[in-house]
Amino acid sequence: MAKPELDQPVHDFEAPATGDQTIRLSDFRGKKHVVIYFYPKDNTPGCTTEGQNFRDLHDQFQALDAVILGVSRDGLKAHENFRAKHDFPFHLISDKDEAICSLFDVIKLKKLYGKEHMGVERSTFLIDNDGKLRREWRGVKVPGHAEEVLDAVRAL
Repeated sequence: MAKPELDQPVHDFEAPATGDQTIRLSDFRGKKHVVIYFYPKDNTPGCTTEGQNFRDLHDQFQALDAVILGVSRDGLKAHENFRAKHDFPFHLISDKDEAICSLFDVIKLKKLYGKEHMGVERSTFLIDNDGKLRREWRGVKVPGHAEEVLDAVRAL
């Protein structure tokens, strides 16, 4: 399956998420803009800061009719703990089988302490209420990112 292209519909997906629910992208179509941010791992410094930044701006995203979803390969138990610990008002999707990561083409060769491994490249995607990809950010640096995404939602 080809990765999403700008201004084209994003393929639907279904995945388990916090709050004992299954999230389908199509559930938001016609209702809300969707911000999907992919991050490497729960409870790591950059991922925690990124989640906190989206948390701190959550009310502003909601006011613009936008929902935030975080995605990593961590399991639901880790997600529930991470979400509770940092009081995230949005849900986290568990993508253990990497189906959503593959759909968005965010699994990349990374280097950590001189070793190479396949991991999640920090990336964010903005999908409009028609289900079309409007913006993408790949290789994200955390500082200022949530604010930049919020500005992009405002511009829709």
